[in-house]
Amino acid sequence: MQDWNMERRAWLQAGAGLGLAGLASPFAAVSALAQGRDAGTPVRGGTLTVLIDPEPPTLTTIAHSAGASVLISAKTTEGLLSYGFDLSPQPQLATAWSVSADGLQYSFTLRRGVKWHDGRPFTSADVAHSIGLLKQYHPRGRATFSSVSEVRTPDAHTAILVLSKPVPYLITALSAAESPIVPKHLYENGKADANPANNAPVGTGPFVFKEWVRGSHVSYERNPDYWDNPKPYVDRLIVRFIPDAAARAAAIEKGEVHLSPGTPVPLGDVERLRARPNLVFEPNGYQYINNVSRVEFNLENPALQDLRVRQAIAHAINRQVVQKTVWYGQGRLIPGPVHPALAKFYVPDLPVLPHDPKQAEALLDAAGLTRGKAGPNLRLKLALTPIPNEGGQRTAEYLKQSLGRIGIEVTINATDFATYVRRIYADRAFDLHVSVMSNTFDPTVGIQRLYWSKNFKKGLPFSNGSGYSNPEVDRLLEAAAIETDEARRRQAFAEFQRHIVRDLPDITLLALDNYTIADRRVRGHTVSADGIAGNLAGAWIGT
Repeated sequence: MQDWNMERRAWLQAGAGLGLAGLASPFAAVSALAQGRDAGTPVRGGTLTVLIDPEPPTLTTIAHSAGASVLISAKTTEGLLSYGFDLSPQPQLATAWSVSADGLQYSFTLRRGVKWHDGRPFTSADVAHSIGLLKQYHPRGRATFSSVSEVRTPDAHTAILVLSKPVPYLITALSAAESPIVPKHLYENGKADANPANNAPVGTGPFVFKEWVRGSHVSYERNPDYWDNPKPYVDRLIVRFIPDAAARAAAIEKGEVHLSPGTPVPLGDVERLRARPNLVFEPNGYQYINNVSRVEFNLENPALQDLRVRQAIAHAINRQVVQKTVWYGQGRLIPGPVHPALAKFYVPDLPVLPHDPKQAEALLDAAGLTRGKAGPNLRLKLALTPIPNEGGQRTAEYLKQSLGRIGIEVTINATDFATYVRRIYADRAFDLHVSVMSNTFDPTVGIQRLYWSKNFKKGLPFSNGSGYSNPEVDRLLEAAAIETDEARRRQAFAEFQRHIVRDLPDITLLALDNYTIADRRVRGHTVSADGIAGNLAGAWIGT
């Protein structure tokens, strides 16, 4: 077993072969700036306040990948590894690791002397059980760990993942927010997605859960027995939920909250807040969260099963208006499902159906949806559920107007986040869905889940919400998931993207900009690829 520094060097060399080198370079200069700003001697004490919007549906990510849950989970539960800004692995619950020459065994030496918050010792049995739960319940983990045939635990401090096929991205999939390790003694009975510990977490992390006041905040206290002494530096961590966007901006501006990831302010306020001397806009810490805005079709709707109808809707959308007006320029137009930050896999010249209302109407006529068919001058009625944030709501309102011009009446069903998740993935009570999805650090992890037919499972959140099924797309995704040759893997994903823009199970709109708005007094908050979604053990409040 190599020590982690040796393994890190080996992984950086291997990363070039897996397409990860292209991810590292855009962030190198930024990370240097972040580290310089965080320089200084940490000060102990105080209360750190983080603003998250919307309120998460659950406080752990063992069976969930909601963005708000991702931001909060790692404060209590940890992962085997953490990651530098260049996505190089660093130790967390694992102190050393190695991969067999055939890529079929991942061996981890686990940190000794670690305890769960309830005092029980952390062991390899917890790792084995958690990997099994992620494989069964997690929206992305079902694909990530699908090739894990067993987890061997020869002793309490060794875990060996045995794979049936190579998984070229697995070593970057083991962060706390993505693949949390939870206590076996609390999760060995019942379903992981219904476990009470999901909302009153017991972990090994720097902060101990105290209470969740629904609609207000979650409070944590410093873990006095944390293995990475003297961290954490702050005595208390408060995660606040402020549903009103203007109130969020005011709280940030007044210094009532210290860290606000994901730019959770009215889009029109971004430039004004940038000018505030007490605030820093940190673009780093989103290597794990490359967000894409999209419109997804429910292909269970007979009308939407007709490609001509989906093409008509695409022709009705002026993507430049969406980018410049709906999102205030806070994003980049992209032609397909891959975020440009995944440079090795991004195909910039995919065909995009242009804004052409006349062609849209002709396609609807050809599909038999003539005006008057669904009411006076109406062709079709559709129900649209947007993700409950400003960008989602503004996109929904734009779609209602633009589709109305071609004879499609859109009813917007705005909901809270928990209802939104249930409506899309459990009840299937929608026709159109405005979503924001993370590509994560690799397309197999962040993108496959959205288009792989085997990931269409009623009730599974943030999965294949359209119900899309194409055997050739399944083949390409499954081939790319185990392909260790970079050129062949890139080709498989390029072909996959061409199928998606042709089949149109969804319409990709923007690669969104993301910032953490930070109080200038707070240091050490953005030190890893997952930014504020990390554990914040090193964060401290200066003057």
